[in-house]
Parts: sequence; structure tokens; C-alpha cells
Amino acid sequence: MAKKNEIAHTGKILEITPDFTTVQIVVSSACSACHAKGLCGMSEDEEKVIMVPTDPYSELKEGDEVQVKTKMTMGLKAVWISYVIPLAVLMILILSLHTVIANEFLLGGVSLAGVAGYYFIVWLFRDKLSNEFVFYIDNN
Repeated sequence: MAKKNEIAHTGKILEITPDFTTVQIVVSSACSACHAKGLCGMSEDEEKVIMVPTDPYSELKEGDEVQVKTKMTMGLKAVWISYVIPLAVLMILILSLHTVIANEFLLGGVSLAGVAGYYFIVWLFRDKLSNEFVFYIDNN
């Protein structure tokens, strides 16, 4: 059971190496519990593979069902990096450049290029960010 300040997903171990344990989790949408999910076609079950640092003292083996957890603050940080900051960059560019650029199509293109530049910077720092976003396995 996840604590109040944790995000947890149930997964299955696919592979264990000395460095990383590969865990497959199935992320289900809210539709997965609906009785009519087969009729509407809107159900979205998505499989994700996460690489978690291997605990050398763990007795886990491939095929075991485990809980993959991270801190809630990591999820909020990911939302800020992925959605909130790019939206702010987009809005700032649109509102500040609308007096300089009269053509709306060009204004939109420049603003989207600014957001693309932001995501490029995030991509450049992906190694540093991957060290900050740490998952761990809880097999209790």
C-alpha cells in the first residue's frame, strides 16, 4: 500500500541485471473500471517499462509482481517540467510579442519555436533529470 506521499504502480519484473531491474507496469485509464469499456473503444491500457536501480540484497526474480514507487513530489515536479513551464513560456511569448509581430501565423510559429527550444533544453539536461527522478521497488 502506498503511503500518502508516494505514487505506486503494480508491475512485473521482466529482467534483472546487476545495475538495473526492468519492470513492466500497465497504466490504466479511468475507463478500465467501466462496464461498457468494450463497447465504446475509449479504454486506454498502456504498458510502460521502467528501469529501477537493482537492490543487490533483494531476492526478487523475473516474473515477480512488485510495487514500483516514487515520491509524490517527483510527480509534481514532472508535471511542472512537462506542462506548466512550457505553457507559461508559450503565454509569455504570445503576450509579449503580439505588439511586435503583427502576423498571427508568424507569432504562433515563433511562440511554438520558443516552446520547442524549451523542450530542447530539457532534452539536453535529460541525464541530470534522470538522476533526480528515482523509482524504487517495494515487494512487501
